[in-house]
Amino acid sequence: MRRSIEFLLNGERVSLADEDPRRTLLTWLRETRRLTGTKEGCAEGDCGACTIVLAQLNTRNEIEHMPVNACILCLGALDGKALTTVEGVSHPVQQAMVDCHASQCGFCTPGFVMALYAHAMSASTMPLADAIAGNLCRCTGYRPILEAGARMLPAKEDVHLPDLPRDSFLLDGFFSPTTVAELAGFLERHPAATILAGGTDVGLWITKQHRDLAEVAYIGRVRELKQLEISGDCLEIGGAVTYAEAYDAVAAIHPDIGELLRRLGAVQVRAAGTIAGNIANGSPIGDTMPVLLALNASLTLQRGAATRRVALDAFYTGYRKSLLQPGEFIRAVHVPKLQPGARFAAYKLSKRFDQDISAVCAAFHVNQKEVRFGFGGMAATPSRAPRTEAAWRDGVDAACAALAEDFQPLSDMRASSWYRLAAAQGLLRKFAAGVPARHLFEVA
Repeated sequence: MRRSIEFLLNGERVSLADEDPRRTLLTWLRETRRLTGTKEGCAEGDCGACTIVLAQLNTRNEIEHMPVNACILCLGALDGKALTTVEGVSHPVQQAMVDCHASQCGFCTPGFVMALYAHAMSASTMPLADAIAGNLCRCTGYRPILEAGARMLPAKEDVHLPDLPRDSFLLDGFFSPTTVAELAGFLERHPAATILAGGTDVGLWITKQHRDLAEVAYIGRVRELKQLEISGDCLEIGGAVTYAEAYDAVAAIHPDIGELLRRLGAVQVRAAGTIAGNIANGSPIGDTMPVLLALNASLTLQRGAATRRVALDAFYTGYRKSLLQPGEFIRAVHVPKLQPGARFAAYKLSKRFDQDISAVCAAFHVNQKEVRFGFGGMAATPSRAPRTEAAWRDGVDAACAALAEDFQPLSDMRASSWYRLAAAQGLLRKFAAGVPARHLFEVA
Protein backbone atom coordinates (compact mmCIF):
# COMPACT_ATOMS: atom_id res chain seq x y z
CA MET A 1 0.00 0.00 0.00
CA ARG A 2 1.21 3.48 -0.85
CA ARG A 3 2.92 5.37 1.99
CA SER A 4 2.92 8.92 0.63
CA ILE A 5 0.60 11.87 -0.07
CA GLU A 6 0.67 12.93 -3.74
CA PHE A 7 -0.70 16.25 -4.98
CA LEU A 8 0.08 19.40 -6.98
CA LEU A 9 1.09 22.68 -5.38
CA ASN A 10 0.87 25.64 -7.77
CA GLY A 11 1.60 23.25 -10.63
CA GLU A 12 4.49 21.46 -8.91
CA ARG A 13 4.23 17.75 -8.14
CA VAL A 14 4.63 17.13 -4.39
CA SER A 15 5.16 13.82 -2.65
CA LEU A 16 5.12 13.75 1.16
CA ALA A 17 6.25 10.62 2.97
CA ASP A 18 7.71 12.11 6.13
CA GLU A 19 5.05 14.68 7.09
CA ASP A 20 2.28 14.12 9.61
CA PRO A 21 -0.90 13.80 7.48
CA ARG A 22 -2.92 15.20 10.40
CA ARG A 23 -0.99 18.45 10.25
CA THR A 24 -3.02 21.37 8.93
CA LEU A 25 -2.30 22.58 5.43
CA LEU A 26 -1.95 26.15 6.74
CA THR A 27 0.96 25.36 9.06
CA TRP A 28 2.69 23.29 6.37
CA LEU A 29 2.36 26.06 3.77
CA ARG A 30 3.64 28.78 6.06
CA GLU A 31 6.26 26.96 8.11
CA THR A 32 7.61 24.33 5.70
CA ARG A 33 7.05 25.84 2.24
CA ARG A 34 7.30 29.50 3.37
CA LEU A 35 4.21 30.40 1.33
CA THR A 36 3.06 33.08 3.73
CA GLY A 37 0.41 34.68 1.53
CA THR A 38 -2.05 32.23 3.11
CA LYS A 39 -2.80 33.87 6.47
CA GLU A 40 -3.92 32.58 9.84
CA GLY A 41 -6.73 34.67 11.25
CA CYS A 42 -9.07 32.52 13.30
CA ALA A 43 -7.78 28.92 12.94
CA GLU A 44 -11.36 27.68 12.92
CA GLY A 45 -12.67 28.26 9.39
CA ASP A 46 -14.52 31.53 10.05
CA CYS A 47 -12.50 34.44 8.64
CA GLY A 48 -11.37 33.20 5.21
CA ALA A 49 -7.84 34.65 5.46
CA CYS A 50 -6.43 31.17 4.80
CA THR A 51 -8.56 30.44 1.71
CA ILE A 52 -6.91 28.28 -0.93
CA VAL A 53 -8.41 26.58 -3.99
CA LEU A 54 -8.47 22.84 -4.61
CA ALA A 55 -9.11 21.28 -8.01
CA GLN A 56 -10.22 17.67 -8.14
CA LEU A 57 -12.14 15.22 -10.30
CA ASN A 58 -15.78 14.81 -9.31
CA THR A 59 -17.89 11.68 -9.75
CA ARG A 60 -18.62 12.74 -13.35
CA ASN A 61 -14.87 12.85 -14.04
CA GLU A 62 -15.01 16.64 -14.39
CA ILE A 63 -12.56 19.03 -12.75
CA GLU A 64 -14.16 21.17 -10.08
CA HIS A 65 -12.62 24.06 -8.16
CA MET A 66 -13.38 24.56 -4.47
CA PRO A 67 -12.39 27.35 -2.09
CA VAL A 68 -11.33 25.72 1.19
CA ASN A 69 -10.08 26.91 4.57
CA ALA A 70 -6.47 25.74 4.88
CA CYS A 71 -6.50 26.26 8.65
CA ILE A 72 -8.70 23.22 9.29
CA LEU A 73 -7.72 21.04 6.31
CA CYS A 74 -5.48 18.06 7.03
CA LEU A 75 -2.55 17.40 4.69
CA GLY A 76 -3.80 13.86 4.14
CA ALA A 77 -6.96 15.21 2.48
CA LEU A 78 -4.88 16.73 -0.38
CA ASP A 79 -4.07 13.42 -2.03
CA GLY A 80 -4.91 13.39 -5.74
CA LYS A 81 -5.85 17.08 -5.83
CA ALA A 82 -4.32 20.25 -7.29
CA LEU A 83 -3.73 22.99 -4.70
CA THR A 84 -3.44 26.66 -5.67
CA THR A 85 -2.35 29.35 -3.22
CA VAL A 86 -2.32 33.10 -3.81
CA GLU A 87 1.35 32.81 -4.88
CA GLY A 88 0.25 30.60 -7.79
CA VAL A 89 -2.54 32.82 -9.12
CA SER A 90 -2.33 35.07 -12.15
CA HIS A 91 -5.87 36.25 -12.79
CA PRO A 92 -7.77 39.48 -13.64
CA VAL A 93 -9.24 39.51 -10.12
CA GLN A 94 -5.91 40.77 -8.79
CA GLN A 95 -5.84 43.78 -11.11
CA ALA A 96 -9.50 44.44 -10.36
CA MET A 97 -8.72 44.54 -6.64
CA VAL A 98 -6.03 47.14 -7.33
CA ASP A 99 -8.19 49.21 -9.67
CA CYS A 100 -11.07 49.30 -7.18
CA HIS A 101 -8.84 50.13 -4.17
CA ALA A 102 -10.19 46.98 -2.54
CA SER A 103 -7.32 46.49 -0.09
CA GLN A 104 -6.24 48.54 2.90
CA CYS A 105 -4.21 46.77 5.60
CA GLY A 106 -3.96 43.81 3.21
CA PHE A 107 -4.16 41.00 5.75
CA CYS A 108 -7.43 39.62 4.41
CA THR A 109 -6.71 40.42 0.74
CA PRO A 110 -5.15 37.06 -0.30
CA GLY A 111 -8.19 35.24 1.05
CA PHE A 112 -10.57 37.48 -0.90
CA VAL A 113 -8.49 37.01 -4.06
CA MET A 114 -8.69 33.24 -3.68
CA ALA A 115 -12.43 33.26 -2.97
CA LEU A 116 -13.10 35.37 -6.08
CA TYR A 117 -10.66 33.26 -8.11
CA ALA A 118 -12.54 30.09 -7.13
CA HIS A 119 -15.81 31.79 -8.01
CA ALA A 120 -14.51 32.62 -11.49
CA MET A 121 -12.90 29.23 -12.06
CA SER A 122 -16.06 27.36 -11.16
CA ALA A 123 -18.16 29.58 -13.46
CA SER A 124 -20.63 29.78 -10.60
CA THR A 125 -23.89 31.71 -10.82
CA MET A 126 -23.76 32.29 -7.06
CA PRO A 127 -24.13 35.98 -6.12
CA LEU A 128 -20.78 37.63 -5.38
CA ALA A 129 -21.91 38.50 -1.87
CA ASP A 130 -22.38 34.79 -1.18
CA ALA A 131 -19.03 33.93 -2.75
CA ILE A 132 -17.19 36.15 -0.24
CA ALA A 133 -19.49 35.65 2.76
CA GLY A 134 -16.82 33.45 4.34
CA ASN A 135 -14.17 36.18 4.16
CA LEU A 136 -14.01 38.89 6.80
CA CYS A 137 -12.59 42.38 6.27
CA ARG A 138 -12.16 44.81 9.14
CA CYS A 139 -10.92 48.00 7.49
CA THR A 140 -11.71 48.48 3.78
CA GLY A 141 -15.32 47.32 3.77
CA TYR A 142 -16.94 45.08 1.23
CA ARG A 143 -18.17 47.55 -1.38
CA PRO A 144 -14.88 47.89 -3.31
CA ILE A 145 -14.26 44.15 -3.04
CA LEU A 146 -17.66 43.45 -4.56
CA GLU A 147 -16.90 46.04 -7.25
CA ALA A 148 -13.66 44.23 -8.02
CA GLY A 149 -15.49 40.92 -8.27
CA ALA A 150 -18.04 42.42 -10.64
CA ARG A 151 -15.31 44.05 -12.76
CA MET A 152 -12.99 41.08 -13.21
CA LEU A 153 -13.14 39.69 -16.72
CA PRO A 154 -14.12 36.05 -17.16
CA ALA A 155 -10.87 34.14 -17.40
CA LYS A 156 -11.45 30.49 -16.67
CA GLU A 157 -8.16 28.68 -17.08
CA ASP A 158 -7.61 25.20 -18.45
CA VAL A 159 -6.47 22.95 -15.64
CA HIS A 160 -5.11 19.48 -16.24
CA LEU A 161 -4.66 17.03 -13.43
CA PRO A 162 -1.71 14.78 -14.22
CA ASP A 163 -1.77 11.07 -13.62
CA LEU A 164 -1.68 11.32 -9.84
CA PRO A 165 -2.09 8.04 -7.95
CA ARG A 166 -5.69 7.09 -7.32
CA ASP A 167 -5.10 4.19 -4.96
CA SER A 168 -5.46 4.07 -1.19
CA PHE A 169 -2.66 5.13 1.12
CA LEU A 170 -1.73 4.62 4.75
CA LEU A 171 0.72 6.99 6.38
CA ASP A 172 1.47 7.12 10.09
CA GLY A 173 -1.97 5.86 11.12
CA PHE A 174 -3.81 8.07 8.60
CA PHE A 175 -5.74 5.82 6.19
CA SER A 176 -7.30 7.16 2.99
CA PRO A 177 -9.28 4.34 1.32
CA THR A 178 -10.98 4.42 -2.05
CA THR A 179 -13.61 1.72 -1.47
CA VAL A 180 -16.19 1.21 1.24
CA ALA A 181 -14.88 -2.33 1.81
CA GLU A 182 -11.42 -0.96 2.63
CA LEU A 183 -12.93 1.63 4.96
CA ALA A 184 -15.10 -0.91 6.76
CA GLY A 185 -12.18 -3.31 7.15
CA PHE A 186 -9.92 -0.63 8.61
CA LEU A 187 -12.57 0.49 11.09
CA GLU A 188 -13.17 -3.10 12.16
CA ARG A 189 -9.47 -3.42 12.98
CA HIS A 190 -9.25 0.11 14.45
CA PRO A 191 -12.69 0.86 15.97
CA ALA A 192 -11.36 3.87 17.90
CA ALA A 193 -10.14 5.63 14.75
CA THR A 194 -11.45 9.14 14.08
CA ILE A 195 -13.58 9.27 10.93
CA LEU A 196 -12.61 12.38 8.96
CA ALA A 197 -14.78 13.82 6.19
CA GLY A 198 -14.64 17.57 5.55
CA GLY A 199 -12.85 18.37 8.79
CA THR A 200 -15.00 21.41 9.53
CA ASP A 201 -15.45 20.03 13.05
CA VAL A 202 -12.46 17.69 13.43
CA GLY A 203 -10.13 20.46 12.22
CA LEU A 204 -11.00 22.44 15.34
CA TRP A 205 -10.10 19.47 17.52
CA ILE A 206 -6.60 19.90 16.12
CA THR A 207 -6.31 23.70 16.10
CA LYS A 208 -8.31 24.63 19.21
CA GLN A 209 -8.29 21.57 21.45
CA HIS A 210 -4.81 20.41 20.41
CA ARG A 211 -5.91 16.80 20.30
CA ASP A 212 -3.54 14.10 19.10
CA LEU A 213 -5.52 11.90 16.71
CA ALA A 214 -3.68 8.59 16.72
CA GLU A 215 -5.62 6.87 13.93
CA VAL A 216 -7.71 8.57 11.28
CA ALA A 217 -9.91 7.17 8.50
CA TYR A 218 -10.39 9.82 5.80
CA ILE A 219 -13.54 9.07 3.77
CA GLY A 220 -13.34 11.83 1.16
CA ARG A 221 -12.05 9.47 -1.57
CA VAL A 222 -14.41 6.52 -0.97
CA ARG A 223 -16.29 6.14 -4.25
CA GLU A 224 -19.44 4.58 -2.83
CA LEU A 225 -19.77 7.33 -0.23
CA LYS A 226 -19.61 10.05 -2.90
CA GLN A 227 -22.79 8.87 -4.62
CA LEU A 228 -25.83 11.12 -4.82
CA GLU A 229 -28.87 9.33 -6.24
CA ILE A 230 -32.55 10.08 -6.70
CA SER A 231 -34.63 6.93 -6.50
CA GLY A 232 -38.36 7.40 -6.85
CA ASP A 233 -39.56 9.60 -4.00
CA CYS A 234 -36.30 9.50 -2.05
CA LEU A 235 -32.94 11.25 -2.28
CA GLU A 236 -29.96 9.15 -1.19
CA ILE A 237 -26.91 11.13 -0.06
CA GLY A 238 -23.64 9.25 0.40
CA GLY A 239 -21.74 9.65 3.64
CA ALA A 240 -18.95 11.71 2.00
CA VAL A 241 -21.14 14.01 -0.15
CA THR A 242 -20.48 17.64 0.69
CA TYR A 243 -23.06 20.37 1.22
CA ALA A 244 -22.00 21.95 -2.07
CA GLU A 245 -22.38 18.68 -3.98
CA ALA A 246 -25.79 17.98 -2.47
CA TYR A 247 -27.10 21.54 -2.69
CA ASP A 248 -29.06 21.40 -5.95
CA ALA A 249 -30.72 18.07 -5.16
CA VAL A 250 -31.62 19.02 -1.59
CA ALA A 251 -32.78 22.53 -2.52
CA ALA A 252 -35.07 21.00 -5.14
CA ILE A 253 -37.11 19.39 -2.34
CA HIS A 254 -38.19 22.83 -1.09
CA PRO A 255 -36.78 26.37 -1.54
CA ASP A 256 -36.51 26.87 2.24
CA ILE A 257 -33.99 24.02 2.42
CA GLY A 258 -31.83 25.68 -0.20
CA GLU A 259 -32.04 28.95 1.72
CA LEU A 260 -31.03 27.20 4.93
CA LEU A 261 -28.03 25.52 3.30
CA ARG A 262 -27.03 28.84 1.75
CA ARG A 263 -26.61 30.19 5.30
CA LEU A 264 -24.84 27.09 6.64
CA GLY A 265 -21.25 28.19 7.17
CA ALA A 266 -19.82 29.81 4.06
CA VAL A 267 -18.80 28.61 0.63
CA GLN A 268 -15.49 27.31 2.03
CA VAL A 269 -17.29 25.27 4.70
CA ARG A 270 -19.93 23.96 2.30
CA ALA A 271 -17.22 22.86 -0.15
CA ALA A 272 -15.65 20.62 2.50
CA GLY A 273 -18.30 19.76 5.12
CA THR A 274 -20.69 16.84 4.66
CA ILE A 275 -24.32 16.30 5.62
CA ALA A 276 -23.51 12.90 7.14
CA GLY A 277 -20.70 14.50 9.14
CA ASN A 278 -23.10 17.11 10.51
CA ILE A 279 -25.42 14.31 11.60
CA ALA A 280 -22.67 12.16 13.12
CA ASN A 281 -21.20 15.11 15.02
CA GLY A 282 -24.54 15.38 16.80
CA SER A 283 -24.41 19.06 17.75
CA PRO A 284 -27.78 20.22 19.12
CA ILE A 285 -27.45 23.30 16.89
CA GLY A 286 -26.57 21.48 13.65
CA ASP A 287 -28.66 23.08 10.91
CA THR A 288 -29.39 20.07 8.72
CA MET A 289 -30.98 17.87 11.37
CA PRO A 290 -34.23 19.83 12.02
CA VAL A 291 -34.97 19.72 8.28
CA LEU A 292 -34.15 16.02 8.03
CA LEU A 293 -36.22 15.22 11.12
CA ALA A 294 -39.20 17.02 9.62
CA LEU A 295 -38.78 15.09 6.37
CA ASN A 296 -38.58 11.71 8.16
CA ALA A 297 -35.03 11.00 6.99
CA SER A 298 -33.29 7.74 7.81
CA LEU A 299 -29.70 6.52 7.83
CA THR A 300 -27.88 3.45 6.57
CA LEU A 301 -25.18 2.53 9.08
CA GLN A 302 -22.41 0.08 8.25
CA ARG A 303 -20.03 -1.94 10.40
CA GLY A 304 -17.86 -4.45 8.59
CA ALA A 305 -20.04 -5.95 5.88
CA ALA A 306 -23.25 -5.57 7.90
CA THR A 307 -25.64 -2.66 7.39
CA ARG A 308 -28.72 -1.48 9.25
CA ARG A 309 -31.32 1.20 8.61
CA VAL A 310 -32.35 3.55 11.42
CA ALA A 311 -34.68 6.52 11.54
CA LEU A 312 -32.97 9.81 12.27
CA ASP A 313 -35.46 10.58 15.05
CA ALA A 314 -34.20 7.46 16.87
CA PHE A 315 -30.50 8.07 16.18
CA TYR A 316 -29.53 10.34 19.08
CA THR A 317 -29.28 8.92 22.59
CA GLY A 318 -27.95 12.00 24.42
CA TYR A 319 -25.79 15.08 24.06
CA ARG A 320 -23.45 14.29 21.15
CA LYS A 321 -24.26 10.61 21.59
CA SER A 322 -25.86 8.32 19.05
CA LEU A 323 -26.53 4.73 18.07
CA LEU A 324 -23.21 4.53 16.22
CA GLN A 325 -21.11 1.65 17.54
CA PRO A 326 -17.28 1.56 17.51
CA GLY A 327 -16.17 0.93 13.95
CA GLU A 328 -19.58 1.89 12.51
CA PHE A 329 -20.11 4.75 10.06
CA ILE A 330 -22.92 6.47 8.18
CA ARG A 331 -22.98 5.02 4.70
CA ALA A 332 -25.95 7.03 3.39
CA VAL A 333 -28.67 9.48 4.34
CA HIS A 334 -32.13 8.82 2.87
CA VAL A 335 -34.34 11.89 2.48
CA PRO A 336 -37.97 11.44 1.36
CA LYS A 337 -39.29 14.07 -1.01
CA LEU A 338 -42.36 16.12 -0.16
CA GLN A 339 -45.66 14.71 -1.35
CA PRO A 340 -47.97 16.89 -3.49
CA GLY A 341 -50.03 19.15 -1.27
CA ALA A 342 -47.71 18.89 1.72
CA ARG A 343 -46.87 22.06 3.65
CA PHE A 344 -43.26 22.68 4.63
CA ALA A 345 -41.15 25.53 5.98
CA ALA A 346 -37.70 25.90 7.52
CA TYR A 347 -36.36 28.85 9.51
CA LYS A 348 -33.00 29.77 11.01
CA LEU A 349 -32.47 32.44 13.67
CA SER A 350 -28.95 33.69 14.33
CA LYS A 351 -27.25 36.92 15.37
CA ARG A 352 -25.72 37.38 11.91
CA PHE A 353 -27.44 36.50 8.65
CA ASP A 354 -24.34 34.96 7.06
CA GLN A 355 -21.99 32.38 8.48
CA ASP A 356 -23.36 32.13 11.99
CA ILE A 357 -24.48 29.30 14.24
CA SER A 358 -28.20 29.10 14.94
CA ALA A 359 -29.76 30.17 18.19
CA VAL A 360 -32.88 28.32 17.03
CA CYS A 361 -33.49 26.33 13.88
CA ALA A 362 -36.88 24.84 13.06
CA ALA A 363 -38.55 22.90 10.25
CA PHE A 364 -42.27 22.19 9.95
CA HIS A 365 -43.92 19.54 7.76
CA VAL A 366 -47.67 18.84 7.59
CA ASN A 367 -49.06 16.34 5.10
CA GLN A 368 -52.68 15.27 5.61
CA LYS A 369 -52.64 13.59 9.04
CA GLU A 370 -48.85 13.43 9.34
CA VAL A 371 -47.25 16.23 11.38
CA ARG A 372 -43.48 16.38 11.89
CA PHE A 373 -41.69 19.33 13.49
CA GLY A 374 -37.88 19.34 13.89
CA PHE A 375 -35.97 21.71 16.16
CA GLY A 376 -32.35 22.59 16.83
CA GLY A 377 -31.02 24.64 19.74
CA MET A 378 -33.92 23.66 21.97
CA ALA A 379 -32.56 20.54 23.71
CA ALA A 380 -29.45 18.44 24.22
CA THR A 381 -30.00 16.88 20.79
CA PRO A 382 -31.78 17.90 17.60
CA SER A 383 -35.30 16.75 18.31
CA ARG A 384 -38.88 16.46 17.21
CA ALA A 385 -41.66 17.99 19.33
CA PRO A 386 -44.19 15.19 19.90
CA ARG A 387 -46.62 17.12 22.15
CA THR A 388 -46.59 20.06 19.77
CA GLU A 389 -47.20 17.78 16.79
CA ALA A 390 -50.16 16.17 18.54
CA ALA A 391 -51.60 19.58 19.53
CA TRP A 392 -51.36 20.98 16.00
CA ARG A 393 -54.82 19.64 15.12
CA ASP A 394 -56.25 21.83 17.90
CA GLY A 395 -54.79 25.02 16.43
CA VAL A 396 -51.62 27.07 16.60
CA ASP A 397 -52.32 28.40 20.11
CA ALA A 398 -52.54 24.88 21.48
CA ALA A 399 -49.40 23.89 19.59
CA CYS A 400 -47.46 26.87 20.97
CA ALA A 401 -48.55 26.01 24.50
CA ALA A 402 -47.45 22.40 23.99
CA LEU A 403 -44.04 23.57 22.81
CA ALA A 404 -43.30 24.67 26.39
CA GLU A 405 -43.98 21.08 27.47
CA ASP A 406 -41.68 19.60 24.82
CA PHE A 407 -38.70 21.84 25.54
CA GLN A 408 -37.03 23.66 28.42
CA PRO A 409 -34.10 25.21 26.50
CA LEU A 410 -30.79 26.15 28.06
CA SER A 411 -29.43 29.68 28.24
CA ASP A 412 -26.01 30.22 26.72
CA MET A 413 -23.94 32.77 24.82
CA ARG A 414 -26.22 32.58 21.79
CA ALA A 415 -29.61 32.99 23.42
CA SER A 416 -31.50 32.75 26.69
CA SER A 417 -33.95 29.99 27.49
CA TRP A 418 -36.82 32.49 27.36
CA TYR A 419 -35.77 33.81 23.97
CA ARG A 420 -35.40 30.34 22.47
CA LEU A 421 -38.87 29.25 23.55
CA ALA A 422 -40.51 32.52 22.52
CA ALA A 423 -38.69 32.48 19.18
CA ALA A 424 -39.65 28.88 18.48
CA GLN A 425 -43.29 29.70 19.21
CA GLY A 426 -43.00 32.69 16.89
CA LEU A 427 -41.63 30.49 14.10
CA LEU A 428 -44.50 28.08 14.59
CA ARG A 429 -46.93 30.99 14.20
CA LYS A 430 -45.11 32.11 11.04
CA PHE A 431 -45.54 28.61 9.60
CA ALA A 432 -49.24 28.63 10.52
CA ALA A 433 -49.62 32.01 8.81
CA GLY A 434 -47.72 30.86 5.71
CA VAL A 435 -44.93 33.40 6.13
CA PRO A 436 -41.87 32.33 4.10
CA ALA A 437 -38.38 32.27 5.56
CA ARG A 438 -37.12 35.38 3.75
CA HIS A 439 -40.33 37.42 3.96
CA LEU A 440 -38.90 40.11 6.22
CA PHE A 441 -35.86 40.55 3.99
CA GLU A 442 -37.96 40.97 0.87
CA VAL A 443 -40.39 43.60 2.19
CA ALA A 444 -38.07 46.47 1.29
